[in-house]
Amino acid sequence: MRELNFISTGKLDWIERNDPELITGDDAIVRPIVVSRCDGDTLPIHHRVSRAMQAGLKAGAIDPAVGSICGPVPFQGPFAIGHEAIAEVVETGAFVQNLRVGDKVVVPWSVSCGRCGTCRRGLTSKCITARDGRTLAAFGFGPASGHYGGMVSDLFRVPFADHMLVPLPVGLDPLRVAAASDNLSDAWRTVVPHLRARPGANVLVLGGGGKSIGLYAAGLAAAHGASVVDYVDSSPQRREVAASLGAVAHQRSGKPAANPGYDIVVEASSTTSGIRKAIRATAPGGICTAIGYYVGTNTGIPLMHMYANDITLHLGVSHPRAVLPELLDWVHKNNFPAEKVTSHLADFDDAPRAYAEHTTKLVLHRPALFQA
Repeated sequence: MRELNFISTGKLDWIERNDPELITGDDAIVRPIVVSRCDGDTLPIHHRVSRAMQAGLKAGAIDPAVGSICGPVPFQGPFAIGHEAIAEVVETGAFVQNLRVGDKVVVPWSVSCGRCGTCRRGLTSKCITARDGRTLAAFGFGPASGHYGGMVSDLFRVPFADHMLVPLPVGLDPLRVAAASDNLSDAWRTVVPHLRARPGANVLVLGGGGKSIGLYAAGLAAAHGASVVDYVDSSPQRREVAASLGAVAHQRSGKPAANPGYDIVVEASSTTSGIRKAIRATAPGGICTAIGYYVGTNTGIPLMHMYANDITLHLGVSHPRAVLPELLDWVHKNNFPAEKVTSHLADFDDAPRAYAEHTTKLVLHRPALFQA
């Protein structure tokens, strides 16, 4: 079978591997039919960061967590890439009870057992069992995060299948929720729970780094009744998408509509200057969620400002398995057009070329073997 590997900046290629096999009775083998590129994958694909990050780790300028997730030479190729997929089940282990061959499922980016203490608390990306002492257990990050491979593969094995694999609602187009494994779920947690706790709150999204996450967040905020959704980005194409999803779009150099502060702020610029701006744009008692990679050991977070204004700053990996059933059901019932964020749709066989494209949200697709 073929497995897409990141080789070096700008270069990806198919590598021939043996077909995956069931290792335990809890496993399943799946065949991806829709795969989307995570915003974070573009960092090593489009920027030569590997050696610079290695030097930064040695000098203490980059946080050691980067090395624990991506290895001592972060993003050193070759490694299997990709961690957002809608797949069809092709084989199940003897202990799998809730899945059948042909089922269409979402595969979360992080591996979790569903039974340990952190999983039961909804922190599925910090599963004690799956991590086994590692910082993360995940698809598509390389061997430092486990030998699970990547999701841009003809086939791959999923452990803890009854828990991990979330069935796609009947009738929901896989292309609509192509990013449900990570980026769409990540956006959900930045706005939906907070708007439920504070109906009609105003929302600011700083976009541009987590390109698709910011757009999904803006659209979800508008659809969940935010009184104002201001979206700030330098890209006219993304501003147009944000407006089509119900946000008011602003150039990065411009200033959002006059506002003394936002109840909910999503920092998706993925820059240290962005996180500082996001915090200072948060209203007293508001919450700011930062979804980017902030790899430096000194980010200059304005703690005194946060203290004086009772601001909550939330950083952390997303936990898609905890929210996927609710998210998928809501998208299906409310006809939320998440596919508007997709900027480039390509054939699965073209993955080596397409995955290197400079575009906001790449989605690969191929026909299913099993028809519903």
